[in-house]
Amino acid sequence: MNTPSSPPEAPHVAGLAGELRISVSKLMRRMREQTHPNDLTSSQKSVLLRLDRDGPATVSALARAESVRPQSMRMTVATLEAMGAVSGAADPSDGRQTLIALTPEFRRRLQANRAAKDDWLFRALHAQLSAQEQAELASAVQLLQRLAEFQDAARP
Repeated sequence: MNTPSSPPEAPHVAGLAGELRISVSKLMRRMREQTHPNDLTSSQKSVLLRLDRDGPATVSALARAESVRPQSMRMTVATLEAMGAVSGAADPSDGRQTLIALTPEFRRRLQANRAAKDDWLFRALHAQLSAQEQAELASAVQLLQRLAEFQDAARP
């Protein structure tokens, strides 16, 4: 008997979810292999990507966005400053605040890493997929974007 919580396609969807997770993880590993190795933690990477995407921010704003305590974010930012990845400057609208931004050198390194990943992916798409498969992948990318945006209301 099927219940609302276990529709007949549930085993198929569960299998699909597992295969998707494995495939995406493997693809991400392959893309990481195309860049220079570094010793960044996941929280450092997250802050750097947020600054790249959203622009300069205060430590408080970064802490809120990353759901961490301001003290923890200050430590992360201090480490990134020591590495030369970010720098602070007075906020033009409030001189009491410091805006954290990517350094020009780190931005160049980030762009070079992205270019290496894009180049590898371009070559892989050309070598491994037919024109029809590339079109199918384009449709699948839209589905992946929708999955990435999913917010589970049942999760605390």
